[in-house]
Amino acid sequence: MYNIISISLGEIVLKGKNRGYFERKLMEQIKAVTNKFEGVKVFRDQGKIFVESNNEKDISEILEKIKKIFGIVQISPCIKVEKDIEIIKEKTIDIFKHIKSKQNVHTFKVATNRTDKRFPIKSMELNSLLGGIILKNFDDIKVDVHNPDVLIYVDIKSDCYIYSEKIKTLGGLPVGTNGKGLLLLSGGIDSPVAGYLMAKRGVEVQAIYYHTYPFTSERTDEKVKKLAEKISEYCGKIKLHSINILDVYKSIKSNCSEKESTILARRFMMRIAEKVAAENDIDVLITGENLGQVASQTVKSISVINEITGLPILRPLIGMDKTEIIEIAKQIDTYETSILPYDDCCSIFSPKHPVTRPKLNDIRKSEEYLNIDKLVSNAYSTMKIEIL
Repeated sequence: MYNIISISLGEIVLKGKNRGYFERKLMEQIKAVTNKFEGVKVFRDQGKIFVESNNEKDISEILEKIKKIFGIVQISPCIKVEKDIEIIKEKTIDIFKHIKSKQNVHTFKVATNRTDKRFPIKSMELNSLLGGIILKNFDDIKVDVHNPDVLIYVDIKSDCYIYSEKIKTLGGLPVGTNGKGLLLLSGGIDSPVAGYLMAKRGVEVQAIYYHTYPFTSERTDEKVKKLAEKISEYCGKIKLHSINILDVYKSIKSNCSEKESTILARRFMMRIAEKVAAENDIDVLITGENLGQVASQTVKSISVINEITGLPILRPLIGMDKTEIIEIAKQIDTYETSILPYDDCCSIFSPKHPVTRPKLNDIRKSEEYLNIDKLVSNAYSTMKIEIL
């Protein structure tokens, strides 16, 4: 029935002279997720982007792919026709007939948007004309301009697009329009959600995962890879850097106070992440930290952790309630994977009584007992990279 998808833009339309850049990025991503389909064309037509397919059977699958692209607020499966009034009438009847075969319809309304002012029939006239055709061809149907069962939309642009459904999508900004970020990805609930939210703001996401094999199992590694794959459906391809920091934890355990071990380990994670970021031209670090959730996420702890890196650290979940985070995790299908009972390095080496109000001078004194450069270098040398 449908041969084209209409795509409505969100914040992009507010970008002024930069709008073209954002639209080009968005079109690149649409082409990337539709390139496996034959005969697909992506083009602009007076304020909207359209995806046209030679095969109507592919439209529903293409629709599902496009739903997960940031920068789009609404999509609609359409019929594209020439701006010929007789053809428009014919296809309006066809689409109404199709709708009636799927649902009970008693009332309707036609809404025309005549972007091309050269088209000789004005919007209100076309609404009346097409409404009359529908009334003539279908029994027991009435017009209801306030609360219709069905709304038939007609967009007059370079061509004419007829549709009846507006599907709300994710909004945000196209991935890659707001720099690069390195996500500290664990096997928990929070960090995948943080990566998703920053991608929604246009950040191109890479990820770093710390493990302590053989203390953490290969099942934990697979869990993290699966989470990266889940969020890659929204973020695009993700470069995952896996790094073994077992020697870091051993050195901290042997030389420092147990209660400081979480803060010290987090500072090492930031040092290593900063090194990875520098090698990959990455602008910011991203974490799933949530204020007050655990000992390393108090205001004092976050301040001490921040001090070790010169890169900005984005924490999109910082003020969220845990139930809000879980709700997003369920929406993006990472929750069930995140709660699989495989321990990560943070949980295995977590102290019984961690410090919640660390002092920077105390942490620095403890680090004097550690060979920081060697530990960072050795951990970095264990790095394995996968594209997910």
